[in-house]
Amino acid sequence: MTIFDELKARGLLAQLTDEEEIRELINNGKATFYIGFDPTADSLHVGHFMALCLMKRLQMAGNRPIALLGGGTGMIGDPSGRTDMRTMMTRETIDHNVECFKKQMSRFIDFSEGKALMVNNADWLLDLNYVELLREVGAHFSVNRMLTAECYKQRMEKGLSFLEFNYMIMQSYDFLMLYQKYGCNMQFGGDDQWSNMLGGTELIRRKLGKDAYAMTITLLLNSEGKKMGKTQKGAVWLDPNKTSPFEFYQYWRNVADSDVLKCLRMLTFLPLEQMNEMDHWEGTQLNRAKEILSFELTKLVHGEEEAEKAQESARALFAGGNAAEMPTSRLTQEDFNNGTIDILGVLTACGLTSSRSEARRAVEQGGVSVDGEKIADIKTSYEPECFVGEGIVVKRGKKNFRRVVMD
Repeated sequence: MTIFDELKARGLLAQLTDEEEIRELINNGKATFYIGFDPTADSLHVGHFMALCLMKRLQMAGNRPIALLGGGTGMIGDPSGRTDMRTMMTRETIDHNVECFKKQMSRFIDFSEGKALMVNNADWLLDLNYVELLREVGAHFSVNRMLTAECYKQRMEKGLSFLEFNYMIMQSYDFLMLYQKYGCNMQFGGDDQWSNMLGGTELIRRKLGKDAYAMTITLLLNSEGKKMGKTQKGAVWLDPNKTSPFEFYQYWRNVADSDVLKCLRMLTFLPLEQMNEMDHWEGTQLNRAKEILSFELTKLVHGEEEAEKAQESARALFAGGNAAEMPTSRLTQEDFNNGTIDILGVLTACGLTSSRSEARRAVEQGGVSVDGEKIADIKTSYEPECFVGEGIVVKRGKKNFRRVVMD
């Protein structure tokens, strides 16, 4: 099976501008392609991880990835899929985030000996002359056409700023610069980026002629990643200090039954033949599939040793024992009232419930346990000594838990 056929079989490709040309380039290792990463935080998250997995697959097939860090576009903010404007970041914050991204990307992509490139669009965007940009780039864009783009629709409802309106032009200019500087002939992105990506393809052809190579592929992968990589508490990060290996493992262990096989196909490097056999799995077999998914992805991000620790801890937890590696919450003396804290206070302080009333309902419905014992009385209280050392393990339902210790 060719790499192009494998990408299709894994459900990664959504839209293409020229399938035959793209197939030829990818299968013969002739693609120099880029994916952009705007540094909106100091860590990559699960949505980025999906893109990195794709870059790794294509690099293994002989193609050359370019990781484009958005030190310039990050100054504007991508309006795609948003109903409000992004918070403006300082140059110092953006530069710090870029450095964090660089370290994490090197775990997935081989940047040695020119096998891949890591570049920052701040190098050409921040020194642009505004009038020159309007003449050289802006003249090739139709405002009427831009306003119909999917990436602007949600923002149009509340008011699209002129700052954000320029994002498509900036992204399109990125493709032109990467084409001219590095021979980049292909760009990848989520299906919510389709309009921005087509803008880049059209800009290259208008500026350099119809014979200029410029391909676009959008991925079902990235847009779904934005949904997958979110929890009630926020994003699932690749930085172990923000999302521990155990929490990362548990995130994938808790995916919906309907998503587990799709995630295995898209994100792991297990053979497709093995995936095809799993298509017939159901019931308890899906729990085994979730274990495989969790272990493989944790190994990719945090290494095999951390994946094994996380798996052992998860099994111990579900077997009713205490796990060494799990989400930990710390109480302070301020959390106690007259030397004690009740179970409602514990649940709220450690984030398993958002309020005491929600905590009360959870206890009354029989969904709370401490160290494996169900709590039936909402007045159950604990002294500070209970949280010394390993503390206690509090569970709400089957999948939400915290080790609670004293700070």
